Amino acid sequence: MQKPLVGLTRSNLVRELTAGVTLLAIAIPLNIGYAQIAGLPATAGLYALIVPTVVYALLVSSRQLIVSPDAAAAALVASSIGGLAAAGSDDYASLALAQAIICGILFMLMAAFKLGFVANFLSKPILVGFVGGLALDILVSQVAKMLGVKIDSGGEFTEKLVDLVSGLGTMNPWSLLISVASVAVLVLGRRLLAAVPWALVVLVLSTVVVVVGDLVDAGVDVLGEVPAGPPALTWPILDWTMWLAVVPSAIALTLVTTAEGLLVSRAYGERRGYTTSPNRDLFAFGAANVAAGASGSFAMGSSTSRTAAMDQAGSRTQLPSLVLAAGTLLLLLFGTALLADIPSPAIGAIVGVAILPLLGIADLRRLWRLDRFEFAIAAVCFLVTLLVGSIPGIVVAFVLALVNLAKRAANPAIDVLASTGEPTDSLLGDAPQGSVTAPGVIVVRLAAPLFFANGSVFTDAVKRAVTAAPEASVRHLVIDMEAVTDVDVTGAESFEVLERWLESRGIALAFSRVRPDARARLVELGLLGDHPVYDTNRSAIGALAEPEH
Repeated sequence: MQKPLVGLTRSNLVRELTAGVTLLAIAIPLNIGYAQIAGLPATAGLYALIVPTVVYALLVSSRQLIVSPDAAAAALVASSIGGLAAAGSDDYASLALAQAIICGILFMLMAAFKLGFVANFLSKPILVGFVGGLALDILVSQVAKMLGVKIDSGGEFTEKLVDLVSGLGTMNPWSLLISVASVAVLVLGRRLLAAVPWALVVLVLSTVVVVVGDLVDAGVDVLGEVPAGPPALTWPILDWTMWLAVVPSAIALTLVTTAEGLLVSRAYGERRGYTTSPNRDLFAFGAANVAAGASGSFAMGSSTSRTAAMDQAGSRTQLPSLVLAAGTLLLLLFGTALLADIPSPAIGAIVGVAILPLLGIADLRRLWRLDRFEFAIAAVCFLVTLLVGSIPGIVVAFVLALVNLAKRAANPAIDVLASTGEPTDSLLGDAPQGSVTAPGVIVVRLAAPLFFANGSVFTDAVKRAVTAAPEASVRHLVIDMEAVTDVDVTGAESFEVLERWLESRGIALAFSRVRPDARARLVELGLLGDHPVYDTNRSAIGALAEPEH
């Protein structure tokens, strides 16, 4: 069992503490904004930074990955719960807690059964499309906040877009001015001095401007009173049908967090030279989400942006997360009055700038350039998530993942191997179309498992290879099984069809280079029979090739 705060030494203690202060400055304004995206009070975002963050930091194997609600997760929370209860109601908050707890249980089950591989189905194009759709939906709400235009933040994307466009005549000029100035400070400041917590600077300056200029009376929305005090232990009291109603969205949140979180955790571990444990990281995500649901917060995931910021600050331990938790607790105990006059347009600007990279425009352009089919997958996932909803989006994502997998697996490399006749030469080169490997023998190599998607493709390829050879020149077919790691029932049925076709032509079947696990599977499926098995292709040819005249 790895000890907590591994990597912390006396020599890096000051650097880790300083990084924690930086993380505090980054996380507080963003979490307030993410809570608003999710349709929850600001305290829900701040509570996420205390108990769940501590639990995660003490359990996770990654020394650097930061846990927190993020923009995509907040949008998924809002879109999935918005149809079940009114935003701001007690039922809405209880559903968000229940959703986080279910996410935690799912994470723990995945850790127990070592199911982290499931997230591998969420390929890059699918993640780009799914997260991009959520991000654009968020962006419309944040633009409305920046302009001071009232829209139904819980509505569908098209409804929000129509409300935004039709409400431009009610735009508040002071809100627009605060937003433009905030975006300018965030963008330009990051380019000039990246180490400065510009989001905090924006909140402080914009709040001073609102208070000094008395801009609340001019129509500028502010955050309002934030209840003081630490988070209290709680548990959502809901009918069992409501618990079931949030299961699909909890599954979606779990899968997206698993895919992104494990990838980022592994990437930083490899970059900085330490090992990570995917299953332990899944358990840590689970414990953090249960803690979030039991302390008044909402679903937790990994924060790529904050992890990157901590890496740039030189942090290599989880100590900054503990500093973040302590600083947030002090703020809730003694400093909530400082939050009441934060202008909503500034929060909208901070969140808007933070989620712009999530739109994935650069990724979509790269996919268009490299692979049009994968671009189409990303585009479909983007549009379904945006126009239909997040849950249909994740369902479509998995369907498209399977389609993509089947498409690629359905066309494996199937080669007739060539032989020079020299015993020392490799028997791996491709033979010309219509030729045999050796007199009377064709050796065929399948470079993939044999299963439902490629069984008939393999059968047809072998038939073409046999019929393309000179008439009656093939007496033996050897299948090189070195790359065949598995055979499913459908693939076995296709193989039996091929076997009967070969038998009708008087062609004997043999195998070479069969893996031990594949051999057991062939026996189990009844495919091996009394067919000879050779250790190498060369030995198969030596035993089966006809003497040359």
